[in-house]
Formats: sequence, C-alpha cells, structure tokens
Amino acid sequence: MNKEALRDLLKSHRDRINPEDHGYERLSRQGRRAPGLTQHQCDQLLTREMGTYRLLESGRNPRPKTDLLRDVATLFGMDEHAWVLLNRYALGQEPPAPLYTDSGFQVPSSWQQAVDGIEHMAYVTDAAWNMVCHNKHLPGMYPGRRVPQNVMRWMCLDPEARTVLADWETEWAPRILPQLRAAVAIHHDATVKQLETDVMADPVAGPLYEARGAVIHPDGDERPLDHPVLGRGWVTMCSATPEGSPGARLMILLFRPGAARPAPHTILRAPGTP
Repeated sequence: MNKEALRDLLKSHRDRINPEDHGYERLSRQGRRAPGLTQHQCDQLLTREMGTYRLLESGRNPRPKTDLLRDVATLFGMDEHAWVLLNRYALGQEPPAPLYTDSGFQVPSSWQQAVDGIEHMAYVTDAAWNMVCHNKHLPGMYPGRRVPQNVMRWMCLDPEARTVLADWETEWAPRILPQLRAAVAIHHDATVKQLETDVMADPVAGPLYEARGAVIHPDGDERPLDHPVLGRGWVTMCSATPEGSPGARLMILLFRPGAARPAPHTILRAPGTP
C-alpha cells in the first residue's frame, strides 16, 4: 500500500464533488467554504459504517475490499486510469475488471489517425473484438479485401480464416480460443457470449474450445499466414491497450514472407539498464 499516494488520489477526487449535488449543505471552515464532501458524508453516501471512508483515505485499512473501492470510485466519478491507480495504491495490484462496463467499447477518434500512420497492417478492436478502425494496409489480408466486423468471430468461425491463418488448428486456434474464454469471464458482453455459443456449436472450433488451455497474450507471438496478396509468410503480433479503454486492443501485424519460421526476436532495453 502506498498511503501517501492513496490519500492524495482520494482527497483530490473527494474535493471535486459538490455536496449540494447530493443534498448536503457545503460546510464552512474558518470563514471559507470547505471543498468537496466530508469524510462522514462519504460514509453516508456509500452506506457504510461511520469511519469506513476515513480509514481508507488515511491508509489505515490494510486490505480494503474491492467492492468498497469500486463504490468509492463510482461516487467520485473516477475514470479508468484513476481506477487503476486506486487499486495499485490500495492493494498493490491491477483492478479485477474495468470500472465501467462500456469502457472497453469506445476509443478516442485520434486512434484512427494514429493507426493510419503505421506502415504495417494495424487495427483497433473493442473489448468484444469488433473492428473500430484500421489502416489501408489491413484489407489485403482478407480475401476480397472484406475486413470483418468482428475479428474474433472471423478467426474462430469463418472458413476463409482457416486458410489465411495457416495451420489454423495447431498455430492459431489454441491461442485465440482461450482469449475468448477469458473475455467471457470478464466482460459479460452479449456479443462475446453469442460468439462463445456459436463457437461451441461449431464442429471444428467447438471441441478445441472445450479443450480449454491457458490464455496466451498475442503480444510478440509469431504465427504463419497465407496472405492473399503477399503470399506465405509469418506475422509477428504487437499488441497494446489504450489506457482509457481497458479491453480494447491495438494490433500491429509485422509480416515477413517465407515459409521458414523467423529467428527469435532479441529483447530491447533502455541504455544502461541491467
């Protein structure tokens, strides 16, 4: 626990809340209007015992429950970045799920311009793998240049995908299907749930999905690809998440022609680090 950072984060957000918006009079302090809610008012609005919030803000609650942190973050109108910081400062870990259910389903429009500036195939999907934006290099990867509305659905179920994604049953399915299972557990999104239902009903993908397997993050992974335009080769997958949209994903696909698996990548480190 980082008590000082936790106190500063909570107090700065508490001071921004107008008590009058919640039916309280703003208290005066030595002739000046006090900022924000009082700690006692926080307890009342959180429907917690008196002193609960004070212990949290002061860092004297050594292991606050996640539901308390979530209620506080919601009361204070925190964004996803502040929600991450709250969990790090209070618990020393990442939050178990986004603060808002729709956070991973919207990204700033500036991401389109960012993707357009990438010279490799690149795209952004939301938390349900719906295509949000892509650059001009991506359509050539799909037969007929038909970019799918949902990337995961295409990878799991489209017959054309099992040709483009070379060695689909051994190189792709064991890596993408566990990601779907993890998303079902976290997001409870109707699109994701329907995709899971359709995958389980598929005679090829269903048994592979039921076989389970560990979640393998795509970042840095290399997989064979039969590119409709560029021919047989390998893609290195570079993955990142927009900080304000947990669950959304930027994917950059580095294509190398040739049938042989590329040599392992070296690791980059900042100069002077061990």
